[in-house]
Amino acid sequence: MASHPASYPWPPLAVGVPCPDPGHQGYGMQMDAEVLQQARMFLRGMDYSKKMWQDEDGDTILHIYTAKGLREYAYAAAEDLSVLGRLDSKEHKGKTALLVAVTANQPEIVHDLLQLGADVNACDVKGQTALHLAATYGFPQVMQAILSMGLNVDLEARNFEGLTPLHCAAISHGSTVKALCATPGLPDAALQNQAEDKLICVQLLLGCGASLLSQDIKSNKTVLHLAVKDGNLSLVQYLLGLSYHDMHTFVNMKAHGNTALHMAAGLHGHPYQEEMIQVLLGRGADPSVRNLENDQPAHLLQAGERGEQLKLILKKGRATSSRRRIVSS
Repeated sequence: MASHPASYPWPPLAVGVPCPDPGHQGYGMQMDAEVLQQARMFLRGMDYSKKMWQDEDGDTILHIYTAKGLREYAYAAAEDLSVLGRLDSKEHKGKTALLVAVTANQPEIVHDLLQLGADVNACDVKGQTALHLAATYGFPQVMQAILSMGLNVDLEARNFEGLTPLHCAAISHGSTVKALCATPGLPDAALQNQAEDKLICVQLLLGCGASLLSQDIKSNKTVLHLAVKDGNLSLVQYLLGLSYHDMHTFVNMKAHGNTALHMAAGLHGHPYQEEMIQVLLGRGADPSVRNLENDQPAHLLQAGERGEQLKLILKKGRATSSRRRIVSS
């Protein structure tokens, strides 16, 4: 197995992050009572038409306060709009104030809005819920705020690309890892922090019950297929290190006929192609499985000496897989 280069850009991974305790109220205890009172007085003096006003982009006063991070004013506005049945009003991109708070990385305001009754499963014009957005941007504190409320959050909601929040988190993490790998010299600290935050989002979703087996609508990819396709070794290692009751099924699921091992075999020239193949085989990937073109993973390897070396690894893995089937039969 190839060794990691000195600049291996991601940290060791924890196996799991538990789901936040429902009803956690930590976000709601930090508001400035004096400012909140001022905000309530200000809103009390505002007439009905101004409270219901939306600008040319569809933003309400709540959207504006939320985007600016004015927590106490957002809270006071949300109290009033909740009474008026307008707490979930949408701006021109279909975002409610909750979705704006998520995008602006405002976990305290997210908590407040949910506490006041904002729809946790509301989606924008792209079908993105609060969880989709938190996963895509890599905002673990926002995700914790959402998941800690004990609400009926749809972990398997699909955006209009057919992706669940877990899929979005994996894709976003993969993009950051690619950027890290492309950075010459020492890894960029900001990118490292982003990668860690995005991985925590993956862990939080799985810890709260997001399904490893969920497949995207367009190509039937699982989170494992997405990680392998991106050459995201750290995420593959994390996923395959989980104590999942049916890892064999998970690792051999097909996306338009291709298993994750087929995809790893197609990573020609990738620095972690061999390690990807090894870790998949180690968790039960079956190298004898054929795709829709009747190809086994070995048939998708690159030509030349490197391809022949990897073919031997797959051949050894096939023998191991055959022994497993005999033992289990």
